[in-house]
Amino acid sequence: MDVLLERIYVGQPKTVGEKDAALPMDREWRSGIFKEPVEGPIWLEKTNLVGDGQADLKHHGGPEKAVFAYPSEHYLFWRKELPDTEIFPGGMGENFSLINQLENSVSIGDIYEIGDAVIQVSQPRQPCWKPARRFKVKNLALLLQNSGRTGWYYRVLKVGRVEAGQELALIDRPYPHWTIEKCNTIMHVEKYNVEEAKLLSQCEALSLNWRTTLEKRIEKGEDPDVRKRVIGPNE
Repeated sequence: MDVLLERIYVGQPKTVGEKDAALPMDREWRSGIFKEPVEGPIWLEKTNLVGDGQADLKHHGGPEKAVFAYPSEHYLFWRKELPDTEIFPGGMGENFSLINQLENSVSIGDIYEIGDAVIQVSQPRQPCWKPARRFKVKNLALLLQNSGRTGWYYRVLKVGRVEAGQELALIDRPYPHWTIEKCNTIMHVEKYNVEEAKLLSQCEALSLNWRTTLEKRIEKGEDPDVRKRVIGPNE
């Protein structure tokens, strides 16, 4: 089936919460996760969509994370998994909400034509504590990571106008073996599979950040504590 760009979301960082709240999940925080749907065509630049922004430029944004894509089908799963939590499309902070593509059917290095632009899959998303803070589910980042429903990022090979309703036309798939699902398994599940980690680290289309993390694991046996990323200030 054709991969469809269902909705486009953009938004600028904003500060929410109470500065001196007693509970960590209620305290003040700043994020670009709050995005709104776009009507009509929008210009896609090398580092982001026009009108989009990130609060933490060390961990978000930039040319390797120009566009964050998330399958719209996952929201049905989250509504069943977390029935008391109102998790809605766009809520994960995605720019592209996609139909007919999941983590097991998209690979690192995939090149797509969408509208006037050309984009390439660069890495899976590594969920942080901010979706958890937004939806008041402390372990949401771990749930995202452990379920494999992470979404992924694109780099922009050619800038241009894109619009909701357009199809993503696959024009090249140089690394079909390295699906987003497979990458997530190596990074988060099979942490001591050195051989697979070495092979993945040699994938030239994988983002530098992921390659560096894998190389440190291989060379030094480093297994970073992810608690700061997935729980952060939420406790």
